[in-house]
Amino acid sequence: QVQLVESGGGVVLPGGSLRLSCTASETIDNSYGMAWYRQAPGKERELVAGLTSDGYRNTRDSVKGRFTISRDNAKNTLYLQMNSLKPEDTGVYYCNADPTGGSYYFTFGPPLPLHYWGQGTQVTVSS
Repeated sequence: QVQLVESGGGVVLPGGSLRLSCTASETIDNSYGMAWYRQAPGKERELVAGLTSDGYRNTRDSVKGRFTISRDNAKNTLYLQMNSLKPEDTGVYYCNADPTGGSYYFTFGPPLPLHYWGQGTQVTVSS
């Protein structure tokens, strides 16, 4: 059974930092690509940052230089370090796993039915 469990969300002041974590079940191995998506109220879910199975990263322009995606294969955990947070970063952040390796992330297309999801973690950036 595929399981993704996110943690690390919360309320933070503009300019602050958070680190999100996503722990994956053992069924998600190194052949999967993994990514973080987010969804703001009234908006579609969008890719924030993706990491392919062979280590290539792509990041949405609006968060480049502020957010960093990384993965610890030994712990089967995906991270998103978020610095210099802005109010427009507010939303529910979802961990995603792509069984085809993650090259799809480079299209910034909408999520696919074959993707796996966590339950999401709320990030609120507000003064």
